[in-house]
Amino acid sequence: MRLNLRPSGLSLLVLLALTGCGGGSVVLQGPSTSDEAAPQPAACPAEVPTDAKCLSGRDSKGAFYMIAMPAKWSGTLVMHAHGGPDLQAPDLARSQEDLTRWSIMVKAGYAWAGSSYRQGGVEVRAAAEDTERLRGIFRKHVAKPTRTILHGQSWGAGVAAKGAEMFTEDTVGERPYDGVLLTSGVLGGGTRSYDFRLDLRVVYQYLCGNHPRPTEPQYALNLGLPADVTMKQADVALRVNECLALNKPAAERTAAQSAKIKTIVDVIKIPESAIQSHMNWSTMHFQDISAKRTGGASPFGNEGAVYSGSGDDVALNAGVLRYKADTSAYQKFATDSDPVGKIPVPVLSTKWISDPTAFVELDSRFRDVMRQGGSSDRLVQTFTTKGTHSFISDPTYPTLMTALLRWVDAGVKPTPADIAKACPGFEAQFGTGCVFNADYTSPALETRVPARQRPQ
Repeated sequence: MRLNLRPSGLSLLVLLALTGCGGGSVVLQGPSTSDEAAPQPAACPAEVPTDAKCLSGRDSKGAFYMIAMPAKWSGTLVMHAHGGPDLQAPDLARSQEDLTRWSIMVKAGYAWAGSSYRQGGVEVRAAAEDTERLRGIFRKHVAKPTRTILHGQSWGAGVAAKGAEMFTEDTVGERPYDGVLLTSGVLGGGTRSYDFRLDLRVVYQYLCGNHPRPTEPQYALNLGLPADVTMKQADVALRVNECLALNKPAAERTAAQSAKIKTIVDVIKIPESAIQSHMNWSTMHFQDISAKRTGGASPFGNEGAVYSGSGDDVALNAGVLRYKADTSAYQKFATDSDPVGKIPVPVLSTKWISDPTAFVELDSRFRDVMRQGGSSDRLVQTFTTKGTHSFISDPTYPTLMTALLRWVDAGVKPTPADIAKACPGFEAQFGTGCVFNADYTSPALETRVPARQRPQ
């Protein structure tokens, strides 16, 4: 039975014992909202309906946020956890961009609120706390919703999954989130989702040998970069283009460059168009993790990984650099970022089958985790045949929200076929773009990313 929301007084205290991968029970406290200032009127992005009202502010931890209220509010609030993560300092532009992209929620009659998070970088629990703090600001200063849906997009889906585990259990007479919507999600947890990026770094270095260059100090690639080294995306692109010429048409590349690109595409199983972005992330994001989150050590390793798909797999496996994940770093990163599958409310997800950023196989890992955590009956996964990582199509999201809210309110658990069948009914209002595949099931993650030894 869904619990009705009730005012929580001056503060929200949510205590939940979770068993994390780092071992032991952790007591989690929800962020206080008693000292949060009221948001101020703000201009809405052009994509938001003209009769909507927007508010903005900065919370006590330094996170910026945007709120949008439709003229005809359904009573449902969508709390948005954005992707990325960004590595730079937070600013209001991040939340404005998110509201622009997700204005479809406001058009569908839902209030929307999104935080920039208090900091840049790969820290999941802090981002979940910032999202929960904003929920408190909305309830205290704007309105009290009849339902609240926690929506996570891309990396933010991992934030939402962790936030649902941290804050959704009812312990103070209030259930903060009635349901969870995960879209284009990086859902394998940090210790699984980024393995292929280490694989990319070692295969790239085997082929190209310029990141680092032979004339530069050598370092362990699973660190991303040493903590004291500064590099920009343009610097990474310069090296990649020296070796692979991704900035040139295929006809202008040498035979050697084309062969190296083919090896990366076939072994790492990413499209050519995604090589540069994943090289950026495996450089700067890995550096953020190892230097700022895990005590200077890396949670990533490739011991035991067997690579295949190249012209000479024996030589490749013998020649790539090998690294062992640091046990303490692995446990810290797992505690922060890995879901444990204990979500007590309905969870609905969607993923473009060919997503080159958040592999569809990650959904299989999340399905296994939800089963292990006792929440498999509260998960429905859907998949689409077209889209982009950042946004699938306008009618996709109102379709999912409607199905999720019916599940929350009436206990009617949707099937992928139900959702696929319902979607065309939203096209008259929101435009064409229904591309659900009701029969698809994601393969195991190990079919795409080689299994490897992991710290115990």
